[in-house]
Amino acid sequence: MTTSATDRFFETLAGRGHEPLLEKASGSVRFDISHGQQIDHWMVRIKHGDVEVSRDDSDADSVVRATRTIFEQFATGQMNAFAALLRGQASAEGNLELPVLLQRLLPAPPRNKETRPEAEPTPPPGATATAGAHAGAGAHHEASVDSGRR
Repeated sequence: MTTSATDRFFETLAGRGHEPLLEKASGSVRFDISHGQQIDHWMVRIKHGDVEVSRDDSDADSVVRATRTIFEQFATGQMNAFAALLRGQASAEGNLELPVLLQRLLPAPPRNKETRPEAEPTPPPGATATAGAHAGAGAHHEASVDSGRR
């Protein structure tokens, strides 16, 4: 049977035993991960960096809810958990300090080999910007654009 990225994340977290990044934290976080009509529960208990992971569904200091699809993206670094909370793709309640700290243990997004082009600086208020590059495909004329700010 294939182990999911979610299962691997929690198993790896349990195997750490003590996590230096969590030394100042104590409390519990329950992750409710839904798929169809079923909900998988993962309980993470932290006591000054000592980490225990179980499949307990008891009360916790905070509860994080996400679909399996979304949590798989957290566990593989394809999606930032905090951004997903802001977009409503996941939810959290209770003491939110612990889920924020646990996010540090999720993998970072994969590095893209292509670099993003740098944006041109925004002109100061009242200045005019040259829009030659944006005047249209193949156009070789420059247009002056007034920012409209005074």
